[in-house]
Amino acid sequence: MKFEIESVNISERKGTQKHPVEKIKLRKDYGIEGDAHAGKWHRQVSFLAGEAIDSMRERVRGFEIKDGDFAENIVTRGIDWRRVEVGGRIIINGVILEVTQIGKECHSGCAIYDAVGECIMPKQGIFAKVIKGGKISAKDCGYYSFR
Repeated sequence: MKFEIESVNISERKGTQKHPVEKIKLRKDYGIEGDAHAGKWHRQVSFLAGEAIDSMRERVRGFEIKDGDFAENIVTRGIDWRRVEVGGRIIINGVILEVTQIGKECHSGCAIYDAVGECIMPKQGIFAKVIKGGKISAKDCGYYSFR
């Protein structure tokens, strides 16, 4: 399944919204340099479909939602992340990531949940670890491959 990168985002502190950056550098077994969620664990990089963000924008009209507001690192277009499975591979510009978790429990203090009463990351967020590092920018294309 092919897709396009809409934005790449980081935050310096956990529990905060991320902000778009021009490009991100991913390191093997670590995650994104400069991002608070980097480290030796299974949720080094998070993905969310831009289409899911659009749907949320429709539901909460009058509240501005920007890329990175759900604490997602990479916003995509053209892939239904609900169809992926743990162990699948995501390949972008030679960067290889492995899906390690689908969805997550929303923590207390989530900025979006506190503001609008719901969050899409618990059901539609995808988490991965970095198998092979490199750089990713908005407008890059990637693909997903099942195990």
